[in-house]
Amino acid sequence: MNGSRRLSPQEIADVLRERIRVGDLKVGDRLPTQAELAHEFGVERGAVRQVVRILQDDGLLTGVSKGSPPRIAVPTPAREEPQPTMVGLAPRLTAAFSVPHVRIDAACLTAESLIPALGEPLRLIHGGVLRPRTIDVRILLPSRDINLAFPVPVQGRGDDAVHDRWLAMRNAQGHVLRHNLLTLRTHGVDVNVTFRALPFTPPVKLYLLNGQEVLMAYYMVTRREEATDHGTLDMYDVLGTESLLFSFQRAAGQRDAAFVSESQKWFDALWETITTDLTLS
Repeated sequence: MNGSRRLSPQEIADVLRERIRVGDLKVGDRLPTQAELAHEFGVERGAVRQVVRILQDDGLLTGVSKGSPPRIAVPTPAREEPQPTMVGLAPRLTAAFSVPHVRIDAACLTAESLIPALGEPLRLIHGGVLRPRTIDVRILLPSRDINLAFPVPVQGRGDDAVHDRWLAMRNAQGHVLRHNLLTLRTHGVDVNVTFRALPFTPPVKLYLLNGQEVLMAYYMVTRREEATDHGTLDMYDVLGTESLLFSFQRAAGQRDAAFVSESQKWFDALWETITTDLTLS
């Protein structure tokens, strides 16, 4: 490359990292083969394998395995810079769907954030870029029979319009989410989507991705009005898509690993004990 010496694996990785940054290598593109990289940079294949490991550790590659070149992964938002759920959830879900066996657990108020965030991974699966073999999705939503902490009318609980609005959204979004995921069965993917009902209002939204990462956002309660055919609803509600999403990754160290482990235990305990079957009606 420089006419005087061979580049080190780290330097080659830096070259490829820059190609990814400027778009010469785009998300979903295959990395050149080991033979092609060895020829281009004038190094042995052992050095190329080190390059692949460096890029994989940086989260820039997906599908690293024997048999075929890996692909360029969806960029991961910096963990120290939380983003709004609508922005930060999609790339993390896309990365989670790049493994053969996908498991997504979620506890939330509705599926409002999940539906658009799943758009990109579903598009890549339908296009043949991502090829998971199994997908298991478990979702905890508040029961229709409880008094929600939010959303609620500002003037008290005498009016059922706010609760009815939330329930209609919960059910409609759940149906859309399930339908969108089950369409992947046409590609031979074994898909299972299950809902259970929480006996309380979750104060945070929580997403557990393949047992390796937890994404958490606080539900920020605010007063807002919404016009309907029957008047204006004045309520205390949350804007879930705007809540900042914090990432905790098992590979990021002992503290994060403990948070991921305890979050999974918390979710599993709820799923197996005090939650009940949820029918979207």
